[in-house]
Amino acid sequence: MFRKILIANRGEIAVRIIRACREMGIKTVAVYSEADREALHTQLADEAICIGPAPSTESYLNMESILSACVAAKVDAIHPGFGFLSENSRFVEMCQKCHITFIGPTADMMEKMGNKSEARKTMMQAGVPVVPGTKEPVYDSQTGKKLAEQIGYPVMIKASSGGGGKGMRISESAEDFEENFKIAQLESVRGFADNTMYIEKYVQEPRHIEFQILADKFGNIVQLGERDCSIQRHHQKVVEESPSVALTPELRKEMGEAAIKAAKAVNYESAGTIEFLLDKNKNFYFMEMNTRIQVEHPVTEMVSGVDIMKEMISIAEGSPLSIKQEDVVLNGHAMECRINAEDPAHNFRPCPGVISSIHIPGGNGVRIDTAVYAGYEIPPYYDSMIAKVIVHGRNRQETIDKMRSTLGELIIDGVTTNVDFQYEILNNKDFQAGDITTDFIPEHFDI
Repeated sequence: MFRKILIANRGEIAVRIIRACREMGIKTVAVYSEADREALHTQLADEAICIGPAPSTESYLNMESILSACVAAKVDAIHPGFGFLSENSRFVEMCQKCHITFIGPTADMMEKMGNKSEARKTMMQAGVPVVPGTKEPVYDSQTGKKLAEQIGYPVMIKASSGGGGKGMRISESAEDFEENFKIAQLESVRGFADNTMYIEKYVQEPRHIEFQILADKFGNIVQLGERDCSIQRHHQKVVEESPSVALTPELRKEMGEAAIKAAKAVNYESAGTIEFLLDKNKNFYFMEMNTRIQVEHPVTEMVSGVDIMKEMISIAEGSPLSIKQEDVVLNGHAMECRINAEDPAHNFRPCPGVISSIHIPGGNGVRIDTAVYAGYEIPPYYDSMIAKVIVHGRNRQETIDKMRSTLGELIIDGVTTNVDFQYEILNNKDFQAGDITTDFIPEHFDI
């Protein structure tokens, strides 16, 4: 058993990890930037260590500083949460050299699945369906343009090391290809220090369906069902739910088996997510694998009853999975709304500031994951998400009704948030009918 874990993250995910460790009897060490000195995760952890100035490049992305904190606090393991260093294979290797367990997959697994073009090749070899596209990396627009013409427009230009919607552009024709390629590649260089791109056929009107998997060091793999993450803005998820109304039992079984096949192809271990695109004809294609805990993991926890965070920590300790596939029973329906400090009326610009007062709702089937409190100052340096509202009901309609009721009770004063925008989504007749695709927001909202 781990004695002490350092959390190399901030915000609600750091709080989530600390709570899981507390329940498991594991001491925790929080790290924080100078801007996060009063953050909740620093107050809940057993110890807290400052690792640098506010910019994430000098703090939460500073590998040497974080590892120095690990050595100083004499921790056994490090949990990266999501974002920051969670999918950085070099950091995993550095942890190994320092004899600190990284709670996640190995560097080799991360490289195989974290690099999008490499992951595509691996999935093709494993027999998992992929979106038609390039088989080798693309580095210049002229080569990309020739390949795009072979694939057929429209195409999606993607950064091999991308994530969070960065380094992605849709090209409708040869006329706009070069400009979109250069913009996407520049975003990739700035965001991931990598100019490697790939190109794939743009699947029109798809749903974004992802399967949560858990895999231990003994070859045991289970999938905990799917999440429908189709409600997105600029490739950033806004609302997530489970199960998806688009899947029949037969298709759910087929996609679940493909997810396990994908994990087996790289001998995966830890928590992970296999992401698919589902077209209007019910054909599904592997999109990517996230080799970390997901923002929306509570949705799956609500319907499966499995504590994914605890399982992730136990796997890293060397324990076998506590469940088998036949033990997984999904009950009811769950939904998550991401609450961001942003202004939808002004192009969703971030709205940092001081929260003057806050009221967190409760009740049967209601869960709020957050790290904010009255008097807390939201810093301008990081992601604008400040809370996740998750609800569970017997069916989708009950879940939507419960979510509307919960959002109606949520009060966050002092900063502008997207709560009203979430209301608009929930009240939309097409959303209520389950008639959604990844184009839902641009098609239904003038933003």
